[in-house]
Amino acid sequence: MAGAIIENMSTRKLCIVGGILLVFQVIAFLVGGLIAPSPTTAVPYMSVKCIDVRKNHHKAKWLMPWGPNHCKKLKDFDEAVSRQIEANDIVFAVHIPLPSKEMSPWFQFMLFIMQLDIAFKMDNDLKENAEITLDVSLAYRDNMFDDWEEIAHAIEIRKLKCTFGSPKTVESEGRHYDCDFLPFMEIGSVAHKYYLINIRLPVNDRKGINVGIGEIKDIRLVGIHQNGGFTKVWFAMKTFLTPSILIIMVWYWRRITLMTRAPVLLEKVIFALGISMTFINIPVEWFSIGFDWTWMLLFGDIRQGIFYAMLLSFWIIFCGEHMMDQNERNRLSGYWKQVGPIAVGSFCLFIFDMCERGVQLKNPFYSIWTTEVGTELAMAFIIVAGICLCLYFLFLCFMVFQVFRNISGKQSSLPAMSKARRLHYEGLIFRFKFLMLITLACAAMTVIFFIVSQVTEGHWKWGDITIQVNSAFFTGIYGMWNLYVFALMFLYAPSHKNYGEDQSNGDLGVNSGEELQLTTTITHVDGPTEVYKLAGKEAQE
Repeated sequence: MAGAIIENMSTRKLCIVGGILLVFQVIAFLVGGLIAPSPTTAVPYMSVKCIDVRKNHHKAKWLMPWGPNHCKKLKDFDEAVSRQIEANDIVFAVHIPLPSKEMSPWFQFMLFIMQLDIAFKMDNDLKENAEITLDVSLAYRDNMFDDWEEIAHAIEIRKLKCTFGSPKTVESEGRHYDCDFLPFMEIGSVAHKYYLINIRLPVNDRKGINVGIGEIKDIRLVGIHQNGGFTKVWFAMKTFLTPSILIIMVWYWRRITLMTRAPVLLEKVIFALGISMTFINIPVEWFSIGFDWTWMLLFGDIRQGIFYAMLLSFWIIFCGEHMMDQNERNRLSGYWKQVGPIAVGSFCLFIFDMCERGVQLKNPFYSIWTTEVGTELAMAFIIVAGICLCLYFLFLCFMVFQVFRNISGKQSSLPAMSKARRLHYEGLIFRFKFLMLITLACAAMTVIFFIVSQVTEGHWKWGDITIQVNSAFFTGIYGMWNLYVFALMFLYAPSHKNYGEDQSNGDLGVNSGEELQLTTTITHVDGPTEVYKLAGKEAQE
């Protein structure tokens, strides 16, 4: 009777913990959906054609598209021909942001893509596999009356991928090609108020530079930056979650150090997962508001990569530690076949990111996809990482199958076991099924919300209430994985109770062989885990 009461109380505690976590999960989604604006904003820019007839163009002053010191403008290229202005004397100027606006450090990053308006002309047709050479410069200033300071200058080559939907005849002259967007620039901070881009298309018939690229009418840019309102909500979430995970992590490790045995592998991995989650949570982005830290995008990718690698490793080791066979797996070297693909895949993605965003720290106009060698190298890294991911999931599925097969075998023999061994295996089975359910739920919610955010228009409107789906996806999934790690450390921490010798061995009648078996898992003679207690597994008859 007493055992049943204790079990009901423990089940109620487990429901309460689950309910509290569910409430926080709903709040995480609502914060993004109702409070935060859309994560990013796309702003179209039309370049202004300026005339620069001086020599040594690289040393020329910056050409402004508008304002008190704006450049001499061209309406179109027909005017340039009539005035005998050469292509090398034309500069496409773009001021960021639009007139009467300012950029802000809260925007965090700027990503630009380019679209070319190319007209068909019989005597200046666009050649197949044509390449365009861009002489681009980027400058900044924080006051409308200050001089421009150069950030970067580069000569970049982009491949043109265009189609023409009409027959190439005289009647079709003037119609535009349908060209793909081109990657143009990415910069990892927005530390200044005003930016200026000058683009030149140098022409050299002898070297074949910008020959056979058709008749370019205009250059359009689309600038994408993070919304300041979303950034503030994101920083607030990080600031709140950092101490939450840090406190539970310290509490979890203190529980482990109070035990008489050394930490087992699974406990170490859970603690490492908490460290990687804390590494993501630490809101170092606050410093980007006052400092020009262009490396924040790369740093964020590295932090996420470490967390995902630890999460994948944890799933493998968790399955291995619940095999319930006689093999010794309390060593990381015992999982080299499963963890190896994670390490190789993570390394390939790290090298790819360094080749892309690492180079962009010096040259924001660089893109690894603009050259054949770069494209092949990038695809090689991605393919290897994809193969490693496939191998990992094959290993993981096989281990999950083995665990469930062993569970079926153990459940049929549970009644014949001694009480200590029976309680031990019941705890293992419950823990495994419980975590598998939570893991599948988290993975399913991640996939579902990602698909919904891609296929919807970005927001739902119910009456007077507007829900930002993309923002809810970011804040909700981010909060969900924090709660996942929080629940792991809370539910799988060793019990704070100190069980005496008579209660552990004498009363339960466990022999020395059974005691050694218990020491290989978290459910130990020093005390069961929190989830073991909450499930009522320690209730005495």
